[in-house]
Amino acid sequence: MAQIFHHSSNSLAKISIVAVLLLLGGTVWAAYKINAGSFITDVGVAREQPVPFSHKHHVGDDGIDCRYCHTSVETSSFAGLPPTETCMGCHSQIWANAELLEPVRASFRTGKSLEWTRIHDLPDFVYFNHSIHVNKGIGCATCHGRVDQMPLTYKVNTLYMQWCIECHRNPAQFVRPRDQVFSMTYQYPENQSELGARLVKEYKIQSLTDCVTCHR
Repeated sequence: MAQIFHHSSNSLAKISIVAVLLLLGGTVWAAYKINAGSFITDVGVAREQPVPFSHKHHVGDDGIDCRYCHTSVETSSFAGLPPTETCMGCHSQIWANAELLEPVRASFRTGKSLEWTRIHDLPDFVYFNHSIHVNKGIGCATCHGRVDQMPLTYKVNTLYMQWCIECHRNPAQFVRPRDQVFSMTYQYPENQSELGARLVKEYKIQSLTDCVTCHR
């Protein structure tokens, strides 16, 4: 009987199988990279705002504390946004006629709040409480990055669940003294493992990884 398949068919079959596996692996890798990239996560992307507010100027240059504008960050799940009156407390005297600040003055005149675009916006099915994290010694910069160096605000972390879980599994790695929570220049010491373990015990921090912790 004549041979049905050419003697090279075995090699072609093996090459085809390897090619398919490489294609599938490449597709999975590309999907992972796209999902973790700025196109999806908005990490490193400054969003358009009604006023180009500079944390670098207000926090880094002028030394304004986070709590001056985000007044409820220590007591509420929401950090809070400053009312226009807070802005005008300074800008009725400083740069009072600057064209850039006309939306702020218009808001003050009309009583209509500025519509800021949220940078750190979690899905509705995720529960997050600022106050518990602040009072347990998690610094602003741990999640939000060095906002004191940002002319325009952007995300530095994806806020994906795996990123949150990394801290929840090992809080001693990220906790700092409460009096340093709002410090933008705080540096973790070389003995962070020792200090963190002590603070975890002192602040009664639990390693909460149950689904119901965030998905309520």
